[in-house]
Amino acid sequence: MAEQRRRLRSSTVVLGGMGVIAAALTSCGSEPDRRCVDRNSYDFADGYKIVADKNCTSGSASGAKRKGGGLTTTDAAWYYDADVTGRYADYGTFSRSEAVDRDGFGCSGSGSGGG
Repeated sequence: MAEQRRRLRSSTVVLGGMGVIAAALTSCGSEPDRRCVDRNSYDFADGYKIVADKNCTSGSASGAKRKGGGLTTTDAAWYYDADVTGRYADYGTFSRSEAVDRDGFGCSGSGSGGG
């Protein structure tokens, strides 16, 4: 009977350890939440206005929109790990690597080198 208890404990430890490793690997490879925002639209009370994803490319993109007969520019960029309220996002970061570092366990070597 004592041997059977020992086996149950060992299997529990092994399974628990595998769960921790799986969680660490998953958090390292996961993409942070991101929203495409207009950098020129910051409002102190609301944050950045969220715009269509097509305005953001792999990095940041600037585009021109026609509005009421005039031409306005949209400085669109990906904004990571932000608090989203309606059509606005705030308290995030424009740095993808910073968003990955502060989310979950983080990944070694993915952070910015200070500054």
